[in-house]
Formats: sequence, structure tokens, C-alpha cells
Amino acid sequence: MLSPRVRELTFSRVDGLPFEFQAGQWVSLVLPLVEGEARRSYSIASAPSASKHDSTFELAITRVDGGPGSTYLHELREGTVLRAIGPSGFFTRPTQQSHPSLFIGVGTGITPLRSMMLDALDAGDASPLWLIVGARHERDRLYLEQFQELTRKHQQVRVEYTISRAADDWEGRTGYVQTHVERLWHELSAKGNGAPHAYICGLERMVSAVRDLLRKQMGVDRKQVHSERYD
Repeated sequence: MLSPRVRELTFSRVDGLPFEFQAGQWVSLVLPLVEGEARRSYSIASAPSASKHDSTFELAITRVDGGPGSTYLHELREGTVLRAIGPSGFFTRPTQQSHPSLFIGVGTGITPLRSMMLDALDAGDASPLWLIVGARHERDRLYLEQFQELTRKHQQVRVEYTISRAADDWEGRTGYVQTHVERLWHELSAKGNGAPHAYICGLERMVSAVRDLLRKQMGVDRKQVHSERYD
């Protein structure tokens, strides 16, 4: 469990071959539900570089109340075999053309961003990799310990969480992620490492708000803004 409602699952190809994908892509799992076969799509949370050596990949699944797909996956037992379709998707970050990046996510929208950041670090990318994540409560901060470790090891990595329903003793950022994007963008631009790119993933409401802020209010070129929504 990554949080009270998010479970991390590691899958492995049954044929033992490497699972090849690009950071930011997703897979569809085919679930044998009581109601009938169903497909559910999830962004891959692990880095593709790890899959060059084995056949595994990681997903993070939020349990939705009354959701048959997420309930099935939260109760999935080790050793269960599922059919998967993919990988798919064009929400990717090329490591051969490094650039300062501001990653913006909420909930499990953090998973493709985590994959991109780990992939960049594995490739030796020294450009700034900044991440801001929105969560309701402190307990909902996914991958907290890993990101803290990455910031200690890599000076170009910066990770912050903003809490929308923060406790009184919370000393970090508060509110929705879109309220912090403009300031972070200007701070990242001022570092002088080239034009930054934004990578946004989460619910449509947040994604649209951040895209409008960057494109319409701040005048950022559309080629520098990349997004994917999961609702």
C-alpha cells in the first residue's frame, strides 16, 4: 500500500521476455469481473530502463468506492495471471533531448511523471527535474520516501507536495497545484538551463486549469506543454 487507498502492483510477463515501453506510457488490464470482462487502463509507474533487465513493471491502483475494477485489483492475489494490452500512449519525455522539466500531478497522475523522472536519471540527464504533487491529506503523498531519497542524491531533483486539506501543523505548500505553477515555472526559467517543458497528469479539471494558465495566461508555447488526463 502506497497510501490508505492506493495499492502498488508489480506485474511480470509470463514468457519472461523484457517488457519494453517508453516512460509515460500506459497499459490496459483485461479483468475477468463477475459482471463480465472489463478493461482498465493505468499509467506505468516504473522506469523502462529497469525493464531492460527483467520482465516486470509497476502500477499504482486507487481503490474507488463501488468500483468493480479497482476493487478486483486491490484484492488480487500474488500469482494471478491477467491479460494486458499495450503499452500505449504518446505522453512521453525524450531523454535524448534533455530540458528543464516541471512535472505537475495529482493522485496517481504522479505515476507517469515518476517513470519519466527515473528514466531521465537512469539516462544521466542532468537538467532540472522539478515535481509538484497535489494530495488531499499528508497520508496521501505517494512515493514520499523515494522522492526524498532522490532529492538527496541528485541536486537537479526537486519534489514538493501541496496539501488541499492540510492539518494545522502542516508547514508545506497548501491548496491546489495550479496555484503554485506560475511561481515554480518562473523560478525554473530563471535558472538559465534552457526553455522548460511542463508535463501535467491528473484529473481533467486540474489538467485544463494548468494548461490554460501556461498557454493562455503566461504565453508558454504549446510545444512546451504536454499533458494527459485519466478521467
